[in-house]
Amino acid sequence: MSSNHTEQPSQDLIGVFYAIAAFTLWGLLPLYWKALKVVPAGEILAHRIFWSFIFVMMLLLAKGRLKNLKQILSKKKDMLRLFIGSLLISVNWFTYIWAINHDHVVESSLGYYINPLFSVFLGMVVLKERLHFWQLLSLILASAGVIIITLQSGRAPWIAFILAFSFGLYGLAKKLVKVEAIEGLAIETAFVTPIALTYILFQQINGLGSFGTISLQHTLLLVGAGIATATPLIWFAQGARRIPLSMVGFIQFLAPTMMLLLGIFLYHEAFSSIHFISFGFIWIALIIYSLSNTNVLRKMNTNLHNKSII
Repeated sequence: MSSNHTEQPSQDLIGVFYAIAAFTLWGLLPLYWKALKVVPAGEILAHRIFWSFIFVMMLLLAKGRLKNLKQILSKKKDMLRLFIGSLLISVNWFTYIWAINHDHVVESSLGYYINPLFSVFLGMVVLKERLHFWQLLSLILASAGVIIITLQSGRAPWIAFILAFSFGLYGLAKKLVKVEAIEGLAIETAFVTPIALTYILFQQINGLGSFGTISLQHTLLLVGAGIATATPLIWFAQGARRIPLSMVGFIQFLAPTMMLLLGIFLYHEAFSSIHFISFGFIWIALIIYSLSNTNVLRKMNTNLHNKSII
């Protein structure tokens, strides 16, 4: 009995480590794509897809898990959802790379702050999940934050919207398919790898390709895009299965926060008082949403419900 008690904290600690490592790496990815600014976003995307496919297939081969793909390939519904997921994640990756290399790091961080709340909205609309008071309040506050920044800038933060919507819909597609992270990424990249490889070869044959024609450092960074993509996904999967979802919810804000700090302090992007107010609404919404998954606000929600009945 005592061994079970010592094993659980150990698993929690390992899970927290994996989750923090995953979101830290995601938060630092702007540095990686900025280092590849000499390469067009479309070409970076093609290499990211191709080398991710190569890397995850090598991992599956090394772990003896290639046979798992056969089981997934036999399920037509799962394959359709994974295909849709591959298109959505491709849109997300391209938008993110383009935004980072066109000095929109702050707006990109906004997209990943909005994403968890958009996922809650999708759960309500698509999966018919019931939202309690605190979750609805968090959606209202986040919406207010987005409206403020839209009115201030005179345009909708479309980069943030594309990032949040594409990743939110990707998460929904993944939720409907019970597939391990590595196998899922292998199949998703397999769908779009032929297109990516065709584009890479076309660029190279016509003397427009960057691979091998730029510095060795940049060429290696293109190849390493596969590792940079797959590694945090694997770490996230390891963390998520060991720690509660509410804890994952708190830790996930690490990535957009790091992106925001990089955008402001390293890349000197604009962050006015209106930005602070807008982000403030969203930060409060995310704190409330995260706490809504813990016993603290659940008890308060129950008390509010009981009082309304009385």
